[in-house]
Amino acid sequence: MNVGIKKYSGFMKKVFFIAVIILLAPYFIRIFICDQFVVPSDSMQPTLMTGDRILVNKLIAGPRIYKKFDFAKDIPLRSFRIPGIRPVRVNDVVVFNAPRGYDRDNIEFRINYVYAKRCIGTPGDSVTIRNGYFHNNRYAGPIGVQELQRQLSETPDSLLDSNILRAFPFDDARLGWTIRNMGPFYVPRAGVRIELDSMNYLLYRQVIEYETGLGLKYGGGRLSLGSEAVGEYTFCKNYYFFCGDNIFNSKDCRYLGFVPEEFIIGVVRRITYSRDYFGDNCRPGRWWKRVE
Repeated sequence: MNVGIKKYSGFMKKVFFIAVIILLAPYFIRIFICDQFVVPSDSMQPTLMTGDRILVNKLIAGPRIYKKFDFAKDIPLRSFRIPGIRPVRVNDVVVFNAPRGYDRDNIEFRINYVYAKRCIGTPGDSVTIRNGYFHNNRYAGPIGVQELQRQLSETPDSLLDSNILRAFPFDDARLGWTIRNMGPFYVPRAGVRIELDSMNYLLYRQVIEYETGLGLKYGGGRLSLGSEAVGEYTFCKNYYFFCGDNIFNSKDCRYLGFVPEEFIIGVVRRITYSRDYFGDNCRPGRWWKRVE
């Protein structure tokens, strides 16, 4: 009898162990390996269409692990990243948390507010948009969808709404940047020190305030960080610059500024399934399509 009970007990332990693995496996996969998101807009057309289900690989940049699970408004992100296969590269299509999570004029984390955009600049790059075309000083090839950039190049400013045309940091008097012509600008890299002046502080104000929690202001001929005068700054974190392929209709870094590395969720590899977001039409030709 005791032998039978032991065998039964051992069998039940195995069943329980297998059941736990089955129950936890989906969560393990979503946290450490990959996750799926639905594309809600046309900002990445023609690469991604509204209604595409995209598979996001977290192993490439490394899965992000939360150290604190309080995601309320005004609570900063607390996380670390497990080393990945490789860094995010120019031309990768990336899913990340929106840099202005609550649509205020500063970098804020919001847990379920995510974008899918193409990487235009990585930490340490110098990025320029000239006559509608993206350029990166450390990347020689074409970036993004050249046909749409050509269309932007050939579209007169008069045909573009000012809300679309004007670009970050929206200082028309001194910079006058537009989505057709902006930059060059440096994408912040951790450990790099820059000199600050009355012009470039506009580009890096959000980044510096995000890292320090202090206000960066210019007045009376001087820059101040909090209550102290400042003339240079060393970045503490890495940042990226992302844009939508549909450059005529994409809320991205051209308007929002830089994205902290810790906001990155993963790199899009494939479309698992596609269905018209506003209807019932399936698109089998897009199923398991590789995203490039």
